[in-house]
Amino acid sequence: MNETTRRLRSPPNTNPTNGHSNGVTKIHTDSPKMTKKKPSTSSFLGNAHFLKWTAGDIFGVLRYHPLPCAFAASLLFFMAVEYTLSMIPATAAPFDLGFVATVTLHRLLAARPALNTLLAGLNTVCVLHVVNVYVYVYVYLSCGATLMRNINFNIWICLWICDKVFVGMQTSYILWTWLIEGRPRATISALFMFTFRGILGYVTQLPLPEEFLGSGADFPVGNVSFFLFYSGHVAASVIASLDMKRVQRWELAYTFDALNVLQVIRLLSTRGHYTIDLAVGVGAGILFDSLAGKYEDSKKREGTLSNGATNGALYNSSK
Repeated sequence: MNETTRRLRSPPNTNPTNGHSNGVTKIHTDSPKMTKKKPSTSSFLGNAHFLKWTAGDIFGVLRYHPLPCAFAASLLFFMAVEYTLSMIPATAAPFDLGFVATVTLHRLLAARPALNTLLAGLNTVCVLHVVNVYVYVYVYLSCGATLMRNINFNIWICLWICDKVFVGMQTSYILWTWLIEGRPRATISALFMFTFRGILGYVTQLPLPEEFLGSGADFPVGNVSFFLFYSGHVAASVIASLDMKRVQRWELAYTFDALNVLQVIRLLSTRGHYTIDLAVGVGAGILFDSLAGKYEDSKKREGTLSNGATNGALYNSSK
C-alpha cells in the first residue's frame, strides 16, 4: 500500500443477506426511529366505531332500541314539516292544536258560563270534591240552568270555605314535606320553578287567546293578570306527584296525576293556557325536581342541609 494514498475502509457489512460490502453505508428508511409517519384520513377512519358494525348490530338497534329510532324518524318528519310550513301572519291568531282538539268543550263552556265557573272552582277544590264534579255536571246537563242558579249560592259558599283547595293542596303538601316531615326537596323545587317561571313569563309576555273564558272562581282570583308561559298549576302538581311517588304514596300520586290531566283539559277548553305552556309545565316540574335533588345531595355531602333528624330549617343545626 502506498503511504501517500489513504483509503477509507467502510465499516464491516452487517447485512446478513450480503457478505460483501460496496463501501456505501445503507440507511434503513423503514426504521421507526428514522421516519415519522404522517397521519392520514384512512388511519382516522380505521378507528371509527361505525366501521366495526355488523348487520346484526344495525338490526339490533331497531329491535332493542325502538324508542330512539322513533325519535330519529320524528326528527326527519318534523324537519320536513318545519321547512315547508307557512308561518302564521302577525295579524292572525296563534295556531294551537290543543285549542283545535277542545273546540267542542270550549263552545259548551262559552254557552254555559255557570258551568265554566263551576269547573273553575272544582279545579281549585277537586281534591276534596272530586266526586261533586260528576254530580254537579250531571245536574246541570239534566235539569238545566234554572236549577243550577238555585244551587249556585251553595256552590259559592263551598268554594269560599275551601278557598281554592286544589292549588292550596299542592302548596300545603309541598310545605308539609318540609315543615312537618323535614324533607325540603319539593319546597326547593317549587321555589326554583316559580322563580324561573316569573323570569320567563316577564321576559316574553304573550297575549291572552282571543277566546279566553275567565272566571272569578279561578286562580289567580278573577284572572286580573298572570303569566301564560309556563303553567305553574301543572308544574306544581308534577312536583307534588313526584314527591309522593318518591315516598311510595302511590294512590295519592295517581290521584294528583289524574286531576292534573283534567286540569290540563279545562285550561285548554277555557283557553287559559296555550298547549306549549302546559307541556313545558310538565317538563319544568320534572326538571326542577331533578335540580333540587342535585342541590340537596350537594348540601348533604357538605353536612349543611337538614335531614329531618336534627333541629333547624334547611340548615343542619345540632342544637
